[in-house]
Amino acid sequence: MSGAVIIGAGPGIGQAVARRFAREGLAIALIARSGRTLLTAAEAVAPSGVPVVTLEADSTDQDGLNAALDEAAAAHGVPDIVVYNAAIIQADAPGELSVRGHMEAWAVNVVGALNAAAHVAPAMAAHGGGTFLITGGMPEPKPQYTSLSLGKAGVRTLVTLLDQAYGASGVHVASVTVAGPVAPGTAFDPDDIAEHYWHLHTQPRDRWEQEILHAGTS
Repeated sequence: MSGAVIIGAGPGIGQAVARRFAREGLAIALIARSGRTLLTAAEAVAPSGVPVVTLEADSTDQDGLNAALDEAAAAHGVPDIVVYNAAIIQADAPGELSVRGHMEAWAVNVVGALNAAAHVAPAMAAHGGGTFLITGGMPEPKPQYTSLSLGKAGVRTLVTLLDQAYGASGVHVASVTVAGPVAPGTAFDPDDIAEHYWHLHTQPRDRWEQEILHAGTS
């Protein structure tokens, strides 16, 4: 195993997924916009003792994100798994958000994932395969979360498109749909959610799933 790359390594799911893969011995590359976020995430992973690199990049900056992904590969090799966990989560009803606001949300929620996959999946395929996972949500659209509902619907379509493009070459593309607010100690505990990412990554090819729904645990 070479490593895992977490794009959007903030508190909650991003850090929980990083810790989960680190426990399996994978080297970790953390990508986020804030140096403070990266420092906190690196400290969370440190007890596992695996190599960790931190890289500042905005998911909507194509050149910056691609450069960070290249640095991660230079440090740890072609990744076994890339997790796209960046998102703009905000309440906005139809007509409340400007066109620019919708474009910015779409760029983070969908286009950043498309760019990341297009940049890393060919190398994964050439290397024998890999996993590309996207954090989804909003299993049912809600008008009070219009931009997020549109973005998460886009994630589902994007997963299908990426599977069609790269699945035959051995790249497992899937999403983890989280149907509620993430918080430790609740039915949407990030450590519980992180288990789905490991499950998808370790699925045999003949059992690949494209989506897992986390609707809450008892």
